[in-house]
Amino acid sequence: MAQIQIKLVKSVIDRPERQKRTVKALGLGKMGSTSEKELNPQIAGMVAAVQHLVEVTEL
Repeated sequence: MAQIQIKLVKSVIDRPERQKRTVKALGLGKMGSTSEKELNPQIAGMVAAVQHLVEVTEL
């Protein structure tokens, strides 16, 4: 499967708790932090839920 790099580009402050938990589950903490994940349907759904907060690049 393809690898993707996820970068948090917007703050989770003043976001719903569900989005905060999703960002944390993706392995992201502070703004600018990155995480590399294998692209599967679960990860794709999580990224879609917070697409306005993250930037995704394929590796």
